[in-house]
Amino acid sequence: MPSLEIDGLTKSYGTVHALRGTSFEVRAGEIFGFVGSNGAGKTTTMRIILGVLSSDGGEVRWDGSRIDHDVRRRIGYMPEERGLYPRMRVGDQLTYLARLHGLSAPDARAATERWTETLGVASRRDDEVQKLSLGNQQRVQLAAALTHDPDLLVLDEPFSGLDPVAVDVMSGVLRDRADAGVPVVFSSHQLELVERLCDRVGIIKDGAMVEVGTIDEVRRTETERWVVDGPPGSEWIGSVPGARALSLDGSRTVVELTPGEGTGAESGREQDVLRAALAAGPVREFSLVRPTLTELYRDVVSSPVDDGADDAAAAGKTPGTTRTTTEVSA
Repeated sequence: MPSLEIDGLTKSYGTVHALRGTSFEVRAGEIFGFVGSNGAGKTTTMRIILGVLSSDGGEVRWDGSRIDHDVRRRIGYMPEERGLYPRMRVGDQLTYLARLHGLSAPDARAATERWTETLGVASRRDDEVQKLSLGNQQRVQLAAALTHDPDLLVLDEPFSGLDPVAVDVMSGVLRDRADAGVPVVFSSHQLELVERLCDRVGIIKDGAMVEVGTIDEVRRTETERWVVDGPPGSEWIGSVPGARALSLDGSRTVVELTPGEGTGAESGREQDVLRAALAAGPVREFSLVRPTLTELYRDVVSSPVDDGADDAAAAGKTPGTTRTTTEVSA
């Protein structure tokens, strides 16, 4: 199945660098979470993928070839702003939009019925869009992106304004599409949802990608931290070379293993910590601590962008990033 490749996109508005060598890939059957602050470059990137904007440099490729008009007709796009005709009936509008993508009238009507049923708005087909709640308008907007059975989904803040039940419905639809081999990329500020739903995630800051990888990869830290709930105090940690108590709350201790030779889960150093804890008393919990995506995001967006980002963008390369370690409390 084809994949979407974003390779070294640059875009400037006068002296403002909206994109600076932005690169990432959305693979077939994958849900990719695209996160960043307002104005970081998410919507600009999506509009370049759709051809609404042109880039100053870089390429967007589909299945290894530069994306063209025919490919873009096969994209399901959901903009952050409402892109629906407010006084047009839901069913008529979805059928009309499906026809624009090349479906026959019977197929367009069938697709409208299918997706309004799936997304829980079948009873509102005869209502004008403006008479729907914001959440139901969001469901209709997703249906509009799905009626032509797209090969790629690009969704800008699709979960905005949805209640928990609607979030679950939409999450299920996106997972179903990905399971069918469709690459799905969406932006969201709901980082807990991104962490739960996405296969991989990319964090963009000031137009530069600063983190790309699986959830486990981006949550990986330079140092290992382990929670030990067991012996009181922290004196027992002194017997483990390269270990220190990062925080202490009653019997619950966060132990940090300093980086260096032998660092890593395969090194066995965590077993030294566990043995030392057991020698000091019973252990009720021993688990690896990693920052949540929310903690990581706060850390990344508060760190300065690599000074070489502009030079990297000019050379068509992805700028690097330096990330500090997120503090973890017990």
